[in-house]
Formats: sequence, structure tokens, C-alpha cells
Amino acid sequence: KLTEMNHGQAFTANAVTALLVIAASRLALPVSTTHVAVGSLSGIGISTGGARWETIRSIAGAWMVTLPMAALLSIVTYLIAR
Repeated sequence: KLTEMNHGQAFTANAVTALLVIAASRLALPVSTTHVAVGSLSGIGISTGGARWETIRSIAGAWMVTLPMAALLSIVTYLIAR
């Protein structure tokens, strides 16, 4: 739901995702395959003018909320458990 694309564009997005994940793995960098894939697909949509910005904003918003919420819940859970 990020963008419409043809087979060549889909292949490109998947190839970029694979190359970035492999490069990050070789450098021992923690990356989310999902984040990299969404970035690649969004890039295709932006370059073709077909990006669905509402969906991209929704995903980005969820990412900005989940990291601090996970940290907060971990703190609370640890404090209760200890």
C-alpha cells in the first residue's frame, strides 16, 4: 500500500533491501529488514510520484512511537519484577 510499481521497480526495491541488509550485517550494524524494505519501497514511490504519503506518514509515526514505548514498558516491567 506504499505505492504502485511494476516488476522491475519491485525487483529494484528488493535488491536494494538485500544489499543494505547484507552490508549492515557485514559491518555488524543492527538494522530492521522491515525498515529497510519500507524505505526502499517508499523511495520507488517518491521517484515515480506514486508514493502514498498517508501510509508512509502512518508507518513513520508508528516507528517514532514504538521505540520509546518499548523502552518505557521495559523499565516499568523491570521495576515491577525486581
